[in-house]
Amino acid sequence: MLTVAALYHFTPFPDPEAIKAPLAKTACANGVKGTLLLAREGINGTIAGTREGIDAVLAHIRALPGCADLIWKESTAADMPFGRMKVRIKREIVTMGQPDVDPTAAVGHYVEPAAWNDLIAAEDVAIIDTRNDYEVEIGTFEGAVNPNTKSFRDFPAWWQDNAHRFHNKRVAMFCTGGIRCEKSTNYLLSQGVEDVFHLKGGILKYLEEVPEQDSRWNGECFVFDQRVSLGHGLKQGDYTLCHACRRPLSPQDKTRPEYEDGVSCHRCIGEYSDADRARFRERQHQVELAEQRGEDHIGADHGKDR
Repeated sequence: MLTVAALYHFTPFPDPEAIKAPLAKTACANGVKGTLLLAREGINGTIAGTREGIDAVLAHIRALPGCADLIWKESTAADMPFGRMKVRIKREIVTMGQPDVDPTAAVGHYVEPAAWNDLIAAEDVAIIDTRNDYEVEIGTFEGAVNPNTKSFRDFPAWWQDNAHRFHNKRVAMFCTGGIRCEKSTNYLLSQGVEDVFHLKGGILKYLEEVPEQDSRWNGECFVFDQRVSLGHGLKQGDYTLCHACRRPLSPQDKTRPEYEDGVSCHRCIGEYSDADRARFRERQHQVELAEQRGEDHIGADHGKDR
């Protein structure tokens, strides 16, 4: 059984490029795969490997400037959920496109998973899901508002158009692991919202700690690796990825006439040309040939950056 560690940490990295190579070397030397994003504002990503390999990479990260108090969330996977190790330099570790947002300056009130149910049950609390529309579609909390955003960059504009809906409300926000809420709660505070809360550790921590019989979560939680979705107790869910558009598919979705393995699904059937689909078919053919030979194929690495 492999260990999967999801992590993020906001801390100033004046020279992310200097961190990149030693971090990648440590991960590869210990057989760890996944994606880690580095920016001047910190680090974010998900990695998988043996217990010893993950411990080695986490120790390396905790030794970086300002990362001694790094917190991460762990789950397990029967098979390696990533095809390779990627360490990338980005402008932001989670892209909001708001240069004045600074989670190290101020964020909302953290709410432990055990206290979340009581908070979101209150009549004066509005619950906002800060994730993308395809993530919300497969699972969310009871009564949560879905902004229907295609990317996190869309959230500030959505808030500007909808802020009036939350007048005199306390705002509770949540996301997969907590990183989006670090920025979105800072943003709401800058917009004059006084009572802002967010789920500490995100949905993953809630699903890990809150018993299913007490849960207010409906559905599964999308994750950015080949497991695709997790349920209560962080057990792997029933969803797979469309390898054309990388959106999640339920078993029922795969019975629809628009679905072709590795080529299309009902969501993306109109988004690609015949030439695109021809390329996808050839890629899928190569993936299947590699599987028959017992080899990995780069086209099978469908993990998505956070």
